[in-house]
Amino acid sequence: MDSSASPRLERERHLLFLEMMALGLPKEYESQEINRLTLAYFAISGLSILDALDRVDKDQVANWVLSFQAHPRMVADLDSGEFYGFCGSRTSQFSTSICEVSRQNCSHLASTYCALAILKMIGYNLSNISPESILISMRNLQQPDGSFMPIHFGAETDLRFVYCAAAICSMLNNWTGMDKEKAKDYIVKCQSYDGGFGLVPGSESHGGATYCGVAALQLMGFIGADICSKQAQSAVIDMPLLVEWSLKRQSFDGGIQGRCNKPSDTCYAFWVGGVLKMLGVYEFIDKDALHDFILSCQSKYGGFTKFPENMLPDLYHSYYSFAALSLLGEPGLRPLCVELGITASDDGHGKRGSSPEAAFFSC
Repeated sequence: MDSSASPRLERERHLLFLEMMALGLPKEYESQEINRLTLAYFAISGLSILDALDRVDKDQVANWVLSFQAHPRMVADLDSGEFYGFCGSRTSQFSTSICEVSRQNCSHLASTYCALAILKMIGYNLSNISPESILISMRNLQQPDGSFMPIHFGAETDLRFVYCAAAICSMLNNWTGMDKEKAKDYIVKCQSYDGGFGLVPGSESHGGATYCGVAALQLMGFIGADICSKQAQSAVIDMPLLVEWSLKRQSFDGGIQGRCNKPSDTCYAFWVGGVLKMLGVYEFIDKDALHDFILSCQSKYGGFTKFPENMLPDLYHSYYSFAALSLLGEPGLRPLCVELGITASDDGHGKRGSSPEAAFFSC
């Protein structure tokens, strides 16, 4: 086969796409206003993987992200049950008399994870953000069964937020924000009979939930990266069954599905691929076939789509396609700290797993 005919990563086109998304999101993203910080995470992380953070003003990005942090008025407020992390958007900082939606949009675990990830990638010193208020108030979100609510009132609990809590503690290098043993017990209960993990105990195995469970366990130190080690033989989860389930997610088209009998989807090339990478068995997938599948979803407008037949890219699947290509060792892409979902830094994170100035950050 003529290798010159193989698809290639259109780096410059992707950089233009990410810069465009940072400058001003298309109107289709209006419904995602409350997730503005998460969208920024996708854009900044994408630029970081492409080794192009020089295209953003890092001080401007840091100041913008920090403007979303919630601060207690006094120390006693930390015991009120409210979480003092980062809000998801500017609307969460409006008073309720101005914007009714603010009652449902407050400081959130996922937004806090995204904020810290952005700050870490651009080299900001996280000790400057008053991590104690985040960690002390985050303990109030942990439930008796070890799970976490993402906000301090009326929300679901599942593996996504256990992972966010573990990643927050890891990035802050301080584990006082959670009870690791309780979190571990909850994660173990989420492993299904087939080896994968559901979002809650007893639910269907899912690629994203499996990543959250495995990454959280690894961040907390309950599993290592070598499944053949003695530690793996006495691991808290069924490791062989997990590996089998994860490997079976690669489909006939080379892509990876998130659940049984579902089509391949570019985001699972990272979610499930990341699990295999963390467990040290990534070499057992067909990497050439996966590479071809991902590039078949490369949009002519830059970015990536969910499926090959789609035309328009989206920020979510674009970022996770870049992340999956990094796992595959695509030339010119930076390696990932897989368990944190960010590019590897020089402080020890990511050794195993080896986003023009934007108006987006001035809103």
